[in-house]
Amino acid sequence: MKKKESIKGQLRAVVLQILTEKKESYAYEIIRIVKEKTNSGILITEGALYPVLHKLEAEGILSSQIKNIGNRNRKYYFLTEKGKKESALHLESIREFIRHLNMLLNPDFKHIYNETYTRTN
Repeated sequence: MKKKESIKGQLRAVVLQILTEKKESYAYEIIRIVKEKTNSGILITEGALYPVLHKLEAEGILSSQIKNIGNRNRKYYFLTEKGKKESALHLESIREFIRHLNMLLNPDFKHIYNETYTRTN
């Protein structure tokens, strides 16, 4: 599976995570943050990001506001109250999936995870 194909299905989680951390952001900034945080391991295009932003906005998970910054209009996205709840549920679901995927792909992970999980809970 190519990198582009594998991230495409997870853009929703990426957007929710960034907006949970930053509170508000515009599309190009989201692209830049992902690139920086992943050391260019994940590169998102505007063509992939905008449909996700528009869909989340149509679902009432995001809202947007146009701000004039240095004589330029930028569309900032932020989580709605519904979006904050959705974000928490969706991101926990993704984290759980990643834990299970690690258990499947890395035989030592299950042992390490179970020890850590048992100690913290």
